[in-house]
Amino acid sequence: MQYVRLGNTGLKVSRLCFGTMTYGAKSWREWVLEEGESMPFYRRAWEAGINFYDTANMYSVGVSEEITGRALRELAPRREEYVLATKVFNPMDKGPNDKGLSRKHIMDQVDASLRRLGSGYIDLYIIHRWDNETPVEETMEALHDCVKAGKVRYLGASSMYAWQFAKAQAVAERHGWTKFVAMQNHYNLAYREEEREMIPLCRDQGIGITPWSPLARGFLVGNRAKGDRSAGANTATVRARTDEMAHRMYYAESDFTIVDRVQELAKKHGVGPAQVALGWLLGKPYVTSPIIAASKLPQFDDLLGALDFKLDAKEIAYLEEPYTPHRVLGHR
Repeated sequence: MQYVRLGNTGLKVSRLCFGTMTYGAKSWREWVLEEGESMPFYRRAWEAGINFYDTANMYSVGVSEEITGRALRELAPRREEYVLATKVFNPMDKGPNDKGLSRKHIMDQVDASLRRLGSGYIDLYIIHRWDNETPVEETMEALHDCVKAGKVRYLGASSMYAWQFAKAQAVAERHGWTKFVAMQNHYNLAYREEEREMIPLCRDQGIGITPWSPLARGFLVGNRAKGDRSAGANTATVRARTDEMAHRMYYAESDFTIVDRVQELAKKHGVGPAQVALGWLLGKPYVTSPIIAASKLPQFDDLLGALDFKLDAKEIAYLEEPYTPHRVLGHR
């Protein structure tokens, strides 16, 4: 495993981050693996040298945090050996204050996440989305207070507009509060709108980039079909049939052309398509640690193989050429 600095910090994280949305409770999403099914993936990640684990309070409404906490306590001899990230923003219940980035919700949820994780601190606390209903000053001061209380070590943000991220950073700097050190954005071969503003901003400011959905929720490995959304569609996986978010985000003609080229290069190199799609992302010098997950162990091993996979300049251009502009996807 390779280890790199998270942005301009001194924190070292593995070149791949283990994402845990897939592991939790089927009552939340049909395609999620329950705890017993999940443990082999945590173990494989740990054995592969992954020290960076990403979860969120809303994944399986807290169950993913509980499973992640138990797994890491079992696998790691010391808490200091892994970097644990979780998130706050999305609804955790039906009350008016059970969501968002208000001081109340952040303070309630940081403590709830710590209890579920069974940890004394969170290494990287991420705002899951931008909150239009809360003044950014309120949010940034509350996050700063979490850091000063010793509950959080670093702060991160996820999908939003570049102007929003810049505004939050400016507010923190003006008040002497803790700034964000990482951006977890939506970025893959089928969605490259982040290259317009967010990625240049992060590169300029030394922000670590940890893309979510590097395989476009499985779309880039070729397990989706144009008729997935049709009644009775016979697709390869439960997730392909039921993942409404993917149905809203991909499925353009150009997206399928990119998938065809991913599969073509995978066949040429004798590897799985996941290695090609993830290898393209790892080849970007500004990407710190893409967030990976799998529901089958061979899939996970294929992802690990991307660390040693290289594309040449012509192959990169061939993969990128069919891309067409997309509307903004993933900010909500």
